[in-house]
Amino acid sequence: MPAQRTIGGVNTPAPPEAPEAPADPTLQRFRALLQDSLAQGRWLRLVLAKPHGAEAGLQRVVVRPLQLRGQAQLSFVYSHSTRDTTKNLPVPQGLALVDELIGGSFRNAHLFTPQEETQLSLSKRGKPHLSVHAVVKADAPDPASPAAPLAHDRQKQRWIDIDRPFLSALGITTPQHQLVPAMARKWKQINKFVEVLAHALASSPLAHSQQLRVVDFGAGKAYLTFAVHDWLRHTQGLQAEVVGVELRPDLVQQGQQTVAELGLQGMHVVQGDVREWTAGPMNVMIALHACDTATDHAIHLGLKAGAEIILCSPCCHKQLRPQLLSPHPLRSVFQHGIHAEQQAEMLTDSLRALLLEAQGYDTQVFEFVTLEHTRKNKMILAVKRSAPRPAAADAARVQVDELKRFFGVREQALQRLLQTDPVEAPAS
Repeated sequence: MPAQRTIGGVNTPAPPEAPEAPADPTLQRFRALLQDSLAQGRWLRLVLAKPHGAEAGLQRVVVRPLQLRGQAQLSFVYSHSTRDTTKNLPVPQGLALVDELIGGSFRNAHLFTPQEETQLSLSKRGKPHLSVHAVVKADAPDPASPAAPLAHDRQKQRWIDIDRPFLSALGITTPQHQLVPAMARKWKQINKFVEVLAHALASSPLAHSQQLRVVDFGAGKAYLTFAVHDWLRHTQGLQAEVVGVELRPDLVQQGQQTVAELGLQGMHVVQGDVREWTAGPMNVMIALHACDTATDHAIHLGLKAGAEIILCSPCCHKQLRPQLLSPHPLRSVFQHGIHAEQQAEMLTDSLRALLLEAQGYDTQVFEFVTLEHTRKNKMILAVKRSAPRPAAADAARVQVDELKRFFGVREQALQRLLQTDPVEAPAS
């Protein structure tokens, strides 16, 4: 009996070190198509279906090529009735495992490329049949054009695959993995947020980390929490722990139920208030739409925890507006309510960004996307510097004092938190 090994929760025969090509000419042709499409960068995905003799509950396996930390890999996603598991293998071992799975555990293999769909089907007696169909799409890429690179940070228009189980569990897609029209904006938001996070990770001290802890305060229905977990675990193959913190018990219960139904490892939804949360270890702190000074409390928690990345999308900005003066010649500009509101928003987030810079972070304030249920679409991104820059930190503190003096600001929540509960200053 051949040796067994477990990949993705599935017991499969261990492939030989130097597998021989299948003896059947049809299987030989299919394997040649796999190798050619991989070498030419045309392999989009391989779907292994119609399980036969596989582990109970296993429905299919999807295999995609990717680049992980500069190395070509094949990513195997084992889809069970209640969970998904992922395993990334170097290309030679991955191709050998495909050989073992075809016929051994599955009777159908469907290879998708930009130009063709190739289907290999095996009869009950194991006789193979191969069919090739051209893909006809109005926006299909030119077959003569160079193939797109496989690297995650260059190839994709979408950072999350539309067929991921969490999307249907949260009602973003149907059980057939079709986007629900009413969730189109949320789908766009998810992909944009993951894109922002991906670039932030690449430019941070976490670029080569294999383990991450992410805490998302004010998770709500946890759309982005699940998306971050899926991207880190499934796409990047990292040992990530993602925690969604939400105040409302009904949403916490919904999130916990979804985690249990999908059998997700390293994913937690817990009840809590950012104003009372005890800072613990975290690498990435996320706070979207935390009202007024709750954003300041979230940032302070991220700083106390030493988070390498802080991502905030602030909500209302009530604290500063009653304090603000309108120095001449700006008095005539800010006599209008909408301008005064915009002034309070701009000044609040500018002070937050400067205070983060004073703590040793490079910061950006930029427009995100139109977010569901709110007009607020601004994001603050702070990435911890790999080396301290004392002069930049000192300059940021001076600018904070100048802005407060100019606009008559007596108190700002994040600055007060840093004064009453100081964060260890970055080393000089």
